[in-house]
Amino acid sequence: MRNAFAKAVTELGDEYPELVMLAGDIGNRLFDKFKDKHPTRFYNCGVAEANMTGLASGLAASGLRPITYTITPFNTTRVLEQIRLDICYPNLPVIVVGTGAGLSYANLGATHHSMEDIAILRTLPNMHVVCPADPVEVKGAVRDALRLGRPTYIRLGKKGEPAIHPSEPDFRIGKGITVREGKDVVIFSVGNMIKPALDSAEQLAARGISAQVVSLHTVKPLDDALLAQSFADKKVVAVVEEHSFTAGAGSAVLEWGHVRRVNLDKLVCVAGPDRFLSGCGEQDEARELVGLTSHAITQQIVDRLG
Repeated sequence: MRNAFAKAVTELGDEYPELVMLAGDIGNRLFDKFKDKHPTRFYNCGVAEANMTGLASGLAASGLRPITYTITPFNTTRVLEQIRLDICYPNLPVIVVGTGAGLSYANLGATHHSMEDIAILRTLPNMHVVCPADPVEVKGAVRDALRLGRPTYIRLGKKGEPAIHPSEPDFRIGKGITVREGKDVVIFSVGNMIKPALDSAEQLAARGISAQVVSLHTVKPLDDALLAQSFADKKVVAVVEEHSFTAGAGSAVLEWGHVRRVNLDKLVCVAGPDRFLSGCGEQDEARELVGLTSHAITQQIVDRLG
């Protein structure tokens, strides 16, 4: 996803001459093409993420369109106060990009895991939370965030996520994208869980269960119409995310359903546990440890169907 992001900002830099890239001491070679095309609009802010966020705020207040970029926990939880007061409070058009979200950096330990970022950032007024499913959705996310012109957090994976879409879909913040049709259940996949979600749909089909799969790329704001239709039509509504069970996308849907008074017995939330992952390994191994596999998704849906 990070390569797709670098390509997207390089291309969109032509369309948006006010776009400025700020990086937290990573991706210097990744953005070589951006720097070649826009040499005065890239700044390596060093390992000083709070300063980078404050700088982005000032640039945005001056009429520019800054994007901050570094590893997810360093660009979200570490700089929460600056995001809250310098970006969200004045409602400035800053895009905060976290790369290697969830368990992408599983082998680097808890300092590099980000299983709480959605929960924290979706509580901030004015903030939009966007989690592209694959490299194809990344460009759409950046483009639509620039169109929106408000505080936006874009959550990227890192580990060579496969392209699910054969061509660029119509990506609109707040509107989910159906990637597989189905009539019995729906799996709302958040961000980089789209491949396990599609694999689960195949496993369910082998059991005679027809599953729709949707890229629920925006956690805030949620797709109100799509959720309402899904709770009305489907026997099970599953939300799958590489994030803590606590206060993530599943919780957002739970809150939405409480207000709308839908049948929340249909809701299945597949997410990580409320604890730090102390083991060390690759992303797939970490997912096995916390139950974020296609088979775990399938089993929870089958159990709920009864």
